[in-house]
Amino acid sequence: MTSDTERPSERRPDRAARTAGTLLLATAAATALAVIGRVSADADQPTLMESLVAISANSELYALGGAARFISGITLIAAAWFLLGTWIIRKRFGTPIVPALFALSALFTAASGACAAWLALTVPAEMEAIFPYARFSIAEPVSDMRWITGKIGFTIAGLALIVAARYQWNAGGTLRRIAPISALIGIAMQFIWIDAATIMHSIIGVAFFLWLVAVGGMLSTGQVERQFAAMLDSRPQPSTTKQPHS
Repeated sequence: MTSDTERPSERRPDRAARTAGTLLLATAAATALAVIGRVSADADQPTLMESLVAISANSELYALGGAARFISGITLIAAAWFLLGTWIIRKRFGTPIVPALFALSALFTAASGACAAWLALTVPAEMEAIFPYARFSIAEPVSDMRWITGKIGFTIAGLALIVAARYQWNAGGTLRRIAPISALIGIAMQFIWIDAATIMHSIIGVAFFLWLVAVGGMLSTGQVERQFAAMLDSRPQPSTTKQPHS
C-alpha cells in the first residue's frame, strides 16, 4: 500500500512487473529454441508430403521446436497475467489491452506448437508408411491448423506492440525511444500473411525476439517502473493543504 503523499518513485519494487519481465525473457528464449528446431528440421516444404518426409527424418528437432513453441505460449500467457497486476496498469497509466492481446496471441501460439509436436510424434519413421499416414490420418488438418494458428498468434502479438507504443511514448525516456521501434515492428508483423514478403519474415521474427528481450529486461530490472514513476513525478502534484475560508 502507498500513502496519498507518497511520490511514485518512492513505491516499493513491483513484483508483478518484474515477474512479467522474467517471463517475457523466458518467452524469448523458448521462441528462439522453437525457431531453431523448426528451421533445422527444414519441414516448411511446398507440399504436405514433402513436409511430412522432412518431419519424419528430423522428428526430434521438429518435436523440440513444437514443444518450445507451446512453452513460449504458456510463458507469454503468464507474463500477460502478471502485467495486468502491475500498478502501471491498475492505476491506468498503461492499458490492459496490451496484456489481453498478448494472452490471446499466446493461446494461438501454444495451439500451433501443440500441432507441430503432435505431427512430430505421430508421423511414421518408415518412408513407405508416410503416404497412407497423410491420406488416412488427420495430418493435413493438423498441419493446416499449425500454420494458421501460428500466423494468427504472430499477427495479434504485432497488434499488442502497436498499442504498447503509444504508452511507451507517453512514459518518456528510454521507453519513448523504443516506442517508434515497437510500432514499426508491430506493423511489419502484419505482413506475415503475405507470401511475397517471405524474406522479411525471418528479419521481423528476429526483431520481435529482440523486442521481447529488451522490454523483458527493462521490466525485470525495474526500469519500466522507474520510467513511469519519473513521468508521474514530473507532473504537478495537487495541493493537500486546506485553504482558510475568507
